[in-house]
Amino acid sequence: MVEQQNSSSKVQALYELCKKTFTSSGVPPSSRAIQKLCSLLDTVGPADVGLREENRDDDRGHGFLGPNRLTRVARWAQSITYVDIFECDSFTMCIFCFPTSSVIPLHDHPSMTVFSKVLYGSLHVKAYDWVEPSRYQKSKGPGYPAVRLAKLTVDKVSTAPCGTSVLFPKSGGNLHCFTAVTSCAVLDILTPPYREDAGRKCTYYHDYPYSTSSIGNGAELSAEKIDDQAWLAEVETPDLYMRQGAYTGPTVKV
Repeated sequence: MVEQQNSSSKVQALYELCKKTFTSSGVPPSSRAIQKLCSLLDTVGPADVGLREENRDDDRGHGFLGPNRLTRVARWAQSITYVDIFECDSFTMCIFCFPTSSVIPLHDHPSMTVFSKVLYGSLHVKAYDWVEPSRYQKSKGPGYPAVRLAKLTVDKVSTAPCGTSVLFPKSGGNLHCFTAVTSCAVLDILTPPYREDAGRKCTYYHDYPYSTSSIGNGAELSAEKIDDQAWLAEVETPDLYMRQGAYTGPTVKV
């Protein structure tokens, strides 16, 4: 592969704008900075990040990997491909390539702002924000998960070409789940990145309808039904089928 040394590439422009905008402290960017970054992200397509046209429809979630590096297995055993473009203390730029029907389960982004741009295909996004003031259902003992009330803020399919979505620490759907309706790819910018020792640990959840009368081994909840609310129970980190892909787009000059 021949490296693309194009300093005026969109990836380079993204890097420079992110470097100028974000800090490792986690202070959310200004609305003007968010608008500027979204406008640039809206122009980014698959070719701008090295995603080959011929791999869009192979439905294996490996658009960044050459065909000779793959072993054909059943689709449900195929992993999501994670491609790291750039990472520092202030932000991460990365891409997720999804085979059809693959899922990244419901998870949070503590004290983080995340920009997501669907590059091709269709992706279903279901996202929540915590209800404030916080409302909990206490655990009744071993085997009974403690749950917290959340409000559904996003439940839609995004199909490329489409605009950039943004989630914030306390709004915009900070807890989300991705499900690939078709083979698709998503460019993500996270600021600041996950970092457990700084309190930014990724936590996974299972959502239960507000009307659920029992959770887990029978924890009782209200029978009242509110369509846009759900109880979220923390779960152990799931076994995700994810593999590292090689970034083949324009080189980021640091």
